[in-house]
Amino acid sequence: MTTLAVKINIPKANNLNVTEDTLTVELDDGRTISVPLAWYPRLQEASVGERNNWRLIGGGQGMHWRDIDEDISVQGIISGTPSGESQNSFKRWLESRQAC
Repeated sequence: MTTLAVKINIPKANNLNVTEDTLTVELDDGRTISVPLAWYPRLQEASVGERNNWRLIGGGQGMHWRDIDEDISVQGIISGTPSGESQNSFKRWLESRQAC
């Protein structure tokens, strides 16, 4: 029996935009991918200023939002994987924001 191994090249992010309901990522292979902001509760709860304070990490393999401690990978977006943060963790994060 033979097994076929397929190497998948994950493109890098060049730029992104976060709106009230969508995260849109421009990739270096020419694609633009949009996903619902509801996939990332911390981004959804963030202020406009916090959403706009991002940087590319890993040479474009992902994005990081320092103000809300959120990291999202290009691979996760392409594969359709929403945030894996537990409800308890998100609840603690929300409570810590309200305490400030």
